[in-house]
Amino acid sequence: MAMNMAGSAGGGGGRRGRRRAAVMAEINVTPMVDVMLVLLIIFMVAAPLMTSTIDIDLPVAGGGKQLQANAPPLTLSVKRTGGACNSNIELYLGDTLVPANELLPKITAIKETRSEAERVVYLRGDKDVCYTDMMKLLGYIRQAGFKANIVIVPEQGS
Repeated sequence: MAMNMAGSAGGGGGRRGRRRAAVMAEINVTPMVDVMLVLLIIFMVAAPLMTSTIDIDLPVAGGGKQLQANAPPLTLSVKRTGGACNSNIELYLGDTLVPANELLPKITAIKETRSEAERVVYLRGDKDVCYTDMMKLLGYIRQAGFKANIVIVPEQGS
């Protein structure tokens, strides 16, 4: 009897009393997401520090043209005062009224005071001015040695 008790207490009876726990089939991803976010933050902070900067002294060069113009841009405004084509127009050089026959000598004299980069005329034409008048003025501007930019208002919408 003692032997029976020892045998049953040793192994056989214990197995019958306990059941094996079921294997858990789910994976808990929360700790993995936490680790990945920490690694992402570490790499985001460390990436700018890993770039190597080389300290060099750049040479100073001279002789280039200055991009910013010192003189205000020259504007030629054309206003139609009445009549048909090739008739009454008023020319304004800047804000001053200029007769048409004095335009070419005036802008030629202005060209001599400006550098090559500043030789640009902004041509502002009234929408009622004839095409032939504008082409004549463009010819005067080119003859005087200026580049011409025609000022327009962009169309709103499509």
